[in-house]
Amino acid sequence: MPEFDESRWADKEFARKYLEAADVQIVERRRLLRILQSFCRYFLGDKKGNRALDLGCGDGVLTAALLEVDGHISATLVDGSEEMLHRAKKRLAGFSSLRFIRANFQELLRGKVQLPAFDLVVSAFAVHHLTTDEKKALFGFAYSRLGEGGAFVNLDVVLAPTDALKGWYLKLWEEWIAEKQTALELAGDYTSIIRNYKEPNHYRNLDTITDQLTALKEAGFKDVDCFYSYGVFVVYGGRK
Repeated sequence: MPEFDESRWADKEFARKYLEAADVQIVERRRLLRILQSFCRYFLGDKKGNRALDLGCGDGVLTAALLEVDGHISATLVDGSEEMLHRAKKRLAGFSSLRFIRANFQELLRGKVQLPAFDLVVSAFAVHHLTTDEKKALFGFAYSRLGEGGAFVNLDVVLAPTDALKGWYLKLWEEWIAEKQTALELAGDYTSIIRNYKEPNHYRNLDTITDQLTALKEAGFKDVDCFYSYGVFVVYGGRK
């Protein structure tokens, strides 16, 4: 992955447009969040005050979803974009016990940010930007920051295992966007995100779900699985 400050995500206007269109462009976004919440309810149980690390936090949507499950969560939100952190702080203004850190994945992997132990590490639509080796390193990093029984959950896009499936998965994506636009009576081109997905600089970093589940197991995680998939959109993770 190129250094964050050299990527489009460092651009304030790009970040704003992405967030505004997220529910249209990301297939089953709200369902993905509900699956994360169900996972936490089931595996974290009635325990309150869990410690969560939100990697590539964006506007704080994952932490907000976690706070609906446990309003006493202590969360650390990390993102390389100042604009994203600003929006996360705004979204979560009513909550305490939150720490915001501006840092990219490379800085985390280089040990430039000191972090405590966590019960849960989560991420959404950020890990896929990493190279295969960086993903493996990040999974190892997540494992090292979790306490016993802790969990890692990632909402993301992946590489289709075959060209035939890739074609169908992208068609599913186009159909989702068209349906959402019709239902919400939205004009304009929302399919630019699919073109971005296929851009060589972006596409070459994608990995299949199978390869990422294998990497999680190699990092030491158990109960590793893909919890949900819809075309290229997945929820996957494991427990320590």
